[in-house]
Amino acid sequence: MKNAKTIQIFLPDGNPRGVRIAEITSRTVQVCLAPRASLDLALSRDELAAPGIYILFGSSEDDGKPTAYIGEAENFSKRIKNPDHQKREWTHAVVATSRIGFLTKTHVKFLESISIDEATKAKRYRLENSTGSSRPHVRESDEADIWDFFETMQLLVSALGYPIFDEMVKANTKKKDFLYCKGKGAEATGEYTEDGLVVFAGSTCALEDAKSAGAWIPQRRRELIDQGILEQVGDLYRFTENRVFPSPSAAANVVLGRHANGWTEWKYEDGKTLDEVKR
Repeated sequence: MKNAKTIQIFLPDGNPRGVRIAEITSRTVQVCLAPRASLDLALSRDELAAPGIYILFGSSEDDGKPTAYIGEAENFSKRIKNPDHQKREWTHAVVATSRIGFLTKTHVKFLESISIDEATKAKRYRLENSTGSSRPHVRESDEADIWDFFETMQLLVSALGYPIFDEMVKANTKKKDFLYCKGKGAEATGEYTEDGLVVFAGSTCALEDAKSAGAWIPQRRRELIDQGILEQVGDLYRFTENRVFPSPSAAANVVLGRHANGWTEWKYEDGKTLDEVKR
């Protein structure tokens, strides 16, 4: 139970799809999630008038990677009325503030900087602003508090359905949990996670698409090539970064260049299939 957490989610109008305010009962961080359609209700809340970090989430692009904009504001209710934000194609806003007024202008600038850095490292979203304001100098004790705030914010934002700061591959993953998919010209390694099947950087794919691959598989592979995620190395393709696929079969299709049942193609080191272990 060491890492167990209790998260409280408050629904101001009782709508589970509308505005949601999340907090860990023993902490001072509060995170408000507001769909754009419910922005007026959200802006009536005092939580959004305090200094904090905000993230504007967009829908997925053609490549399946959604967009996000990370910013800081002394008052989100005023900042969101900026013409640039009004024109952005965002669908949901997340705002993190302190229940006890801990954050200052300097704090939120520092928090914005580390938030952009951590989201960039996670590579789950395409950031519309890859750099923020320069990281200001703060006292060592303040820096520790800000990082503590960030870690709580990260947990709450992820719990609300937006794991923007979470790395795809867990640092403590053991080799016995790795999965392997092999075929003609293909040798991929991955992990089955809460988000789907993550194919690790360095994995290789078949160069040629099977004649029976249809239209979707070649198209998906071309998109990954255009994005620089797949690069040709000799007579195969190689993943340049970790990539999460929504299902084991979607990952196997790209790796093998043909229709494949990912539940049986992906196997653990002992030879057992993903189907045998997880189903």
